[in-house]
Amino acid sequence: MGEKDFHGQLKELLDEYVQKVYTRTKKFPREEIFGVTSQLRRAALSVVLNYIEGYARQRKEVLRNFIEISYGSLKESNYLIYFSRTQQYLNEAEHKELSVLGDRIGKMLWGILAGLKQK
Repeated sequence: MGEKDFHGQLKELLDEYVQKVYTRTKKFPREEIFGVTSQLRRAALSVVLNYIEGYARQRKEVLRNFIEISYGSLKESNYLIYFSRTQQYLNEAEHKELSVLGDRIGKMLWGILAGLKQK
């Protein structure tokens, strides 16, 4: 897979992830609007926004920093997805769908970080 194909595929997955998070959190309890709902949405958006902003920068060390932030936000959202399942805000199928997608994105982001460390 070429670099352009890789990044195009990752951007599509990131968009799918944030769209699904927003869709799934619409049915969260009203009392969570300023809690888990808001935090999960912000974490999911942070994954894609930091990825995009990182690639808009010129210096590799700045790119690496943004990709690290993106990866950290992904881990934050992964925990919130798990927590949402334990609170029964997500059913098992929704939890699995988001977790599998998050794991796939995580591997791709980690691959970028590994490549940047080698350069």
